[in-house]
Amino acid sequence: MAGARVLLGVAGGIAAYKSAELLRRLTESGHLVRVLPTASALEFVGAATFEALSGQPVHTGVFADVPAVPHVKLGQEADLLVVAPATADLLARAAHGRADDLLTAALLTARCPVVFAPAMHTEMWEHPATRDNVALLRSRGPVVLEPASGRLTGKDTGPGRLPEPAEIAELARLLLERPDALPRDLEGRRVVVSAGGTREPLDPVRFLGNRSSGRQGYALARVAAQRGASVTLVAAHTADLGDPAAVEVVRVGSAAQLREAMHATVKGADAVVMAAAVADFRPAALAQSKIKKSGAEPDPLALAKNPDILVELVKAREPGQVIVGFAAETGDASGDALHHGREKLARKGCDLLVVNVVGDGQAFEVPDNAGWLLGADGTETELARGSKALLASRIWDAVHTRL
Repeated sequence: MAGARVLLGVAGGIAAYKSAELLRRLTESGHLVRVLPTASALEFVGAATFEALSGQPVHTGVFADVPAVPHVKLGQEADLLVVAPATADLLARAAHGRADDLLTAALLTARCPVVFAPAMHTEMWEHPATRDNVALLRSRGPVVLEPASGRLTGKDTGPGRLPEPAEIAELARLLLERPDALPRDLEGRRVVVSAGGTREPLDPVRFLGNRSSGRQGYALARVAAQRGASVTLVAAHTADLGDPAAVEVVRVGSAAQLREAMHATVKGADAVVMAAAVADFRPAALAQSKIKKSGAEPDPLALAKNPDILVELVKAREPGQVIVGFAAETGDASGDALHHGREKLARKGCDLLVVNVVGDGQAFEVPDNAGWLLGADGTETELARGSKALLASRIWDAVHTRL
């Protein structure tokens, strides 16, 4: 999707300083970005900053460059319009069709996907007027993201924090790939997602692990939260991804810890997605001190099998609960990755199984993914290569159908 025409609206809140990083991420993805700040946004970040990072002129009013009719043309020609931060005032003006500056005029003429990333104090976010404005905007088609929870201005903390620029950029890419990827079809549902790779300790220093970055599990949690679900993310070891907005994160290390956390959190959940790369084996014995290197060859490492958490969750499932598994596969003399995926689906007993081909820069430690989605009902859907958020959106489509 490189080369898309993106409008970045910036409203007047302290979180406006993060819009510079978002702008950088969007331009480095190859997009042509035009920044539309409100007049109050320029009290926080100067026009020169936006112009230098975007290479495009910055105006706030509708009377600049009148012959080009920017208050109409910009919205008409855009592929995506992102407002970050979107303050309570901006949401109110957008909801009621105000067009008193260049940004709100562009919002009325845009026919592309529109995303609002709210940022305000908790009391403002939870006020009935703001909630009504958000509901009204969502009913018309724009995506209003759930904000993060955390440090606000001063000493205040709570819901209303702007999602991190990396997360907004990821969701922007998703909507360029698939404009209808974030419907509010999971509202009222509770889902549990596992992510990352477990580490099985060998001694106080070393461990057995795998190459999972956790990106796919985090994308699943992020997309589910923005589709309205209440999400718990059980996170093993991951790359430095940052907690997804509006997601409860439970951190674990080993397969045993992940097993305990999953059995505790899935109670009452509508859907469970086991995207974590759980170690099949662990060292049979844990050395209490660091194993020293000597001149002799080390003793062979004895391994013990870890429990199959997915199978346990399937056996203990509650009525109506949808369970999704993941299979990282390679082909061998007995069959290709899809063949092994079909066999694994039969063994595991889950409702859906995502089969990924791994190796040679595929699946692990990369931002994109592809594979197949196999259903216990015999359905098989190829998942074309795209962002991991795009893959997540397809998985949640299938889960929603089964729910």
